[in-house]
Amino acid sequence: MEQHGEATFLDLGGLGEQERVLREQAHRIAVDVLRPAARALDRMAPAERIATGSPLFGALTTLKQLGYHRIFLTPEAGGPPERVSALAQSVVLEELGWGSLGLATAFLVDMLPVMGIANFGSDELKDELMVPWVDDESGAYHGCWAITEPDHGSDFLSLRDDDAPTFGRAQLVAEPAEGGWNLRGQKSAWVSSGPIATHAAVHAQAGRDGDLYHSLFCVVDLADPGVRRGPPADMLGVRDDPQGELFFDGVFVPDRNVLVPPGPLYPAFGDQLLCLTSSVLANVAVGVARAAFEEALGHARARTQGGGPLTGHKNIQLTLYSMFEKVESARTYARAVLAHTNAHLPGAGPDATGASPRHARAAQVLAKRVAYEVAHDAVQVHGAQGLHRDALVEKLFRDARCLIIEDGTLEVLALDAARDLVANYEHDVYDLEEMLSRE
Repeated sequence: MEQHGEATFLDLGGLGEQERVLREQAHRIAVDVLRPAARALDRMAPAERIATGSPLFGALTTLKQLGYHRIFLTPEAGGPPERVSALAQSVVLEELGWGSLGLATAFLVDMLPVMGIANFGSDELKDELMVPWVDDESGAYHGCWAITEPDHGSDFLSLRDDDAPTFGRAQLVAEPAEGGWNLRGQKSAWVSSGPIATHAAVHAQAGRDGDLYHSLFCVVDLADPGVRRGPPADMLGVRDDPQGELFFDGVFVPDRNVLVPPGPLYPAFGDQLLCLTSSVLANVAVGVARAAFEEALGHARARTQGGGPLTGHKNIQLTLYSMFEKVESARTYARAVLAHTNAHLPGAGPDATGASPRHARAAQVLAKRVAYEVAHDAVQVHGAQGLHRDALVEKLFRDARCLIIEDGTLEVLALDAARDLVANYEHDVYDLEEMLSRE
């Protein structure tokens, strides 16, 4: 039984009018657009998902028409005249995750090239690419983040200093050329939106052989000569955002498209951009967890078993309570960390001393773990019905299983947070009370 009712919140964060309006709008889009598209895409063959007429493009265009791709941008970068609060961003992200993890992921990776240009790009690149991208409401532009390689995935998060392991030869290298760089090599089959993207935010090894730490970060037009795409992968879950390989055969990248020149991956890119992506994905993961909890609660109320509704059985009551506790706890922390990250990113104001990697990673680890555990319990509450392909919890469980690998495995994210903790914790200045006071 799929639950489409309005979400209920205690509103511990004190939602204002902007947040309430955005939450209600995003929830209706999740119900009317994202979930139907996601369910249809989940049942299609990989090639069908990216074919003309696929519901994928209609759903993404709807998000563009509503201007959701602008909510993380400052007014100067083409965002709304009044900066969207971190709390408003959080409620939108949660509703998108509630509607479809895959389409939420496609929405997020679409933002990576724009965010990169807004923060690091030249004025020329901003005028040439960022402005029409931000103005686009037809789906003419779509981004992806080409970071993982066949032999290098979550280990990119380990590249914190010059002594970091090199992990062997990079599979995408940047070679100096007159007026720019030539890219040679490939990215892995796990590039989210790779099969449909028009542009990619790309990392390429530009140091000594095998040195991934010194990377070039650039934007590549995927229509340029030398770019080739592999077929979309047939994944366990998150099928509503196609993934696939990208190949670069001497692709020329002009200097104006270089966002961060060859140099240390951290801290300018690694700590701060990954703090933002971790905080954002944490809020999406809360939406996945809430969706699973609401499905389990609705089923338990309606299902008769053992002489009465499932909700009359103490073991089910305790399971539902545990799910509720996890969702509410993860939401509170994810919202607090997103607010703190927004307030401390470079350029955010006088308090922008840098976001906290350990808190951002912790938010992502906690929320993704909660999503998986709650989705697992939701299937258990459904019993055999939860194993049927027509049950929403069956898809939510597969998506949540993919989520604990996507954007970094829980183990690597936790190790990255642990290194920051060991090196920098001192009666932590990033206290939760200060985070919760934001917004």
